[in-house]
Amino acid sequence: MQQDTPKIAKRRAREEKTISQMVAQYCAGNHERASRTEIAVCGEAVCPECAKLDEYAALRTRRCRKMHVKTSCDACENHCYKPEMRERIRQVMRYSGPRMITRHPIAAIRHLLGR
Repeated sequence: MQQDTPKIAKRRAREEKTISQMVAQYCAGNHERASRTEIAVCGEAVCPECAKLDEYAALRTRRCRKMHVKTSCDACENHCYKPEMRERIRQVMRYSGPRMITRHPIAAIRHLLGR
């Protein structure tokens, strides 16, 4: 894998944080507070199940070969998520997407614009 330019590295880090925030928001809205014993990539508390999904999504973002041209994973022709994990991340995005605007408005707007 070739080295990222500073601009792409910044975008990759932002994408990684955004997906992690979405996983944390999903976990906070769907799982008991007592079960949130792990820390997500974004620094928020999540349950062990969501921590695994969060780390998987972060790894996929770190390894994304299309970061320099992509707008969103859904629009990408190269689906790098395993089918099971892809369905789980879709669930997270369906739940968190509309709620991101109130909790992380800048990240939500950047995500919607694909920047």
